[in-house]
Amino acid sequence: MEKTPQGTSVGVDDPYAHVSRCDHLTDDGRCRYAFHYAGNDPEFAAARRADEFHCPAANPDHEWTWRDCPHFRSTEHNRECARCGLPERLNTHSGERPLLEEHHLSYANREAGTHEITVFLCRWCHAKIHTSFARIDDDASPDPEALAEAETRRGQEMDELGFETASKRRDKE
Repeated sequence: MEKTPQGTSVGVDDPYAHVSRCDHLTDDGRCRYAFHYAGNDPEFAAARRADEFHCPAANPDHEWTWRDCPHFRSTEHNRECARCGLPERLNTHSGERPLLEEHHLSYANREAGTHEITVFLCRWCHAKIHTSFARIDDDASPDPEALAEAETRRGQEMDELGFETASKRRDKE
């Protein structure tokens, strides 16, 4: 199983199995990195420009995979736990800790050629992954404590959305 630089588990054998697409890929299959950051890797940008910026890893007719791209990066944007499915409930008006945390499946290391690949995990699954043999693809349900915290936040959201007329508020006083 893949490990962090500190030697703890990341919960997967193959980080690329948890990738849906590269962060630099546009909807029409072009490489945004080669267009916007051409100065960082002129040779790569020139090759992409010659192919009208098409991403070879996104093209099923091409031999490349995500592993082959020197500028691949994948950050999951689905705001739910990749292991148990707990949805995020943000309360931006308080200092409460988020329910979900970004979890790195691989760590950037230019010499070894690894890529940054991240998913979201709830705090409870994140702790289980790093402190035990838990895996991201385990058939897991949200922790009872996580569900309670999510429901508390859901209740706060509903209170915020509630509407009370001025006359009703005045009658309560």
